[in-house]
Amino acid sequence: MQINIFYGVISASVINLELVRGAIRAAQEENAPIIINIVQGQMSKHGDGEIISGIVRTLAARATVPVALNLDHGKDYERITHAFRHQFSSIMIDASEYPLEENIRRTKEVVTLCHSQNVTVEGEIGFIGQAANADEKKLDLFTRVEDAVYFFEATGVDAMAIAVGTVHGKYPSHLAPKIDFDRISQIKQATGKPLVLHGGSDSGEDNIRQAVACGINKINVCTDTFVGCKEGLKTILQETPDVDFMTMMINMETTAKNILQKYIYISGSSGKAANF
Repeated sequence: MQINIFYGVISASVINLELVRGAIRAAQEENAPIIINIVQGQMSKHGDGEIISGIVRTLAARATVPVALNLDHGKDYERITHAFRHQFSSIMIDASEYPLEENIRRTKEVVTLCHSQNVTVEGEIGFIGQAANADEKKLDLFTRVEDAVYFFEATGVDAMAIAVGTVHGKYPSHLAPKIDFDRISQIKQATGKPLVLHGGSDSGEDNIRQAVACGINKINVCTDTFVGCKEGLKTILQETPDVDFMTMMINMETTAKNILQKYIYISGSSGKAANF
């Protein structure tokens, strides 16, 4: 296994003002770059892309660290173009459920659109499933090195999410996933391109550090932030039942900041803001 010295940038999922503020505060305190992430499903159910984009751009203009806005797991072309129109910095097209050639066709279509306005594109090859389905144990879903090379060459994507043992959601009984670090190193060596680890939550500090050392450049964090904020709200309500609503929202923001600050430190991106 070849080990290289890299650092990863945290991509923090958000759905509202408090989570955006928490993520940017975490980046500010660590002097780190940050990617604000919103999943297509979250955007369609709650955090409308136009509203989220406005919040992020306003707060990014006040920040002294680089802040990007990414659409995560864009599957519907209508939602992807919505994010494109509302000035998202980057867009992930997730066509991984399709056969390879159809995945390439759909991804290339988004690359053509986005690159016309210098918007970066992340694709996915292999299949990053759900913890609830124990997909992290299904080796046939993992990204193959030769497919990764072909996918980059055929689509022109700027980054690629790879399936190497992590999944979305919470792992059972806090069991960290078994990540295929050799596969990360092989894909990195074969492509020389930015690689993305989805399902960073609950993966374990050592796993994240080693994944970054092997070539992961972006780590997505969602579940830990959402669960932590929920538990924080439950605690404050139990301890102070008459707490006012604004105090609860400030608590949510601070909880998100603390969780993401930890991930920024683990990823090695603390102090790296000036690199962008």
